[in-house]
Amino acid sequence: MSGLTIVLADDHSVVRAGLRALLESELTCTVIGEAGNGPEALALVERLQPSLLVVDLMMPGLSGLEVARQARQAAPSTRIVILSMHADESYVREALRVGVTAYVLKEALSTDFLYALQQAASGRRYLSPPLSEKALDAYANQAAETTLDLYETLTSREREILYLAAQGMTSAEIAERLMIGVRTVDTHRASMMRKLGLHTPLDLIRYAVRRGIVSLDG
Repeated sequence: MSGLTIVLADDHSVVRAGLRALLESELTCTVIGEAGNGPEALALVERLQPSLLVVDLMMPGLSGLEVARQARQAAPSTRIVILSMHADESYVREALRVGVTAYVLKEALSTDFLYALQQAASGRRYLSPPLSEKALDAYANQAAETTLDLYETLTSREREILYLAAQGMTSAEIAERLMIGVRTVDTHRASMMRKLGLHTPLDLIRYAVRRGIVSLDG
């Protein structure tokens, strides 16, 4: 574990401070960057190329799953650990599909969290109990058997708009957040809905929840 470098991404600074203190006291590692939102996390990973990215599932700007998906392209050698309060099958399956190495529940003991990081750093997959090894293999096999994923046809901008729209933001609010025109947002939104075969705002929210992009209970 010598020379292990880590980027922490969570929108709560107190959580990041706690994780940093735990990691630097218990592991031979260096936390080389911290991020409070998805885009910041992605930029840090691309620039620093850490050994591990520890990212919260629900991040502002980009979800942890979308950060993971893009990070796999930007930093192929970086192992990704998702921290989550959700044990739902949809989140776990999607995490494995995008290339996450470990999925750790926030209720896990600190010893389990540290073990997960050690496993991930060694390239071994890990799921927190009560997620079983059998479930991990089943999720991974199911992900591997998927032939066509319509989500992969979306552009990065369309994914951003999907994430924000699924949180209930209006076109005007999305335009302000992304610093683009409302008409541009509407164009991307229409294209995204067409590609995914969605017809109503409720369809969009259901899709986002099913994919683990957002959570109804936060």
